[in-house]
Amino acid sequence: MSRLIKVENTITYIPGGPYMVPYPYYNSFYGYYGAVYPVVYAPDYLKKEKKVRIETNFYVVSSQEGELVWTGITDTFNPSKPHKAINELVKLVVKQMQSEDVL
Repeated sequence: MSRLIKVENTITYIPGGPYMVPYPYYNSFYGYYGAVYPVVYAPDYLKKEKKVRIETNFYVVSSQEGELVWTGITDTFNPSKPHKAINELVKLVVKQMQSEDVL
């Protein structure tokens, strides 16, 4: 059984700033431009990120109470395709459970 614990959206402001051209050279237009105007400014921008946390529990159903035998928590960052992320999560959980001799 898996359940979604949390979806966390964050937006980070990344300020722009100047960077210097290391030294002027004139073998191209960009070299000339760098010599004439040696400071270039990078623009400000926003960085949007999504983190999805899922808890997976594995129970033995042969007992009356359904004993918990394995649990894991996974974080997925910026999933672009939910179905692909879920398939990768299943593969990861199965691999981990096999390495721990649960399966």
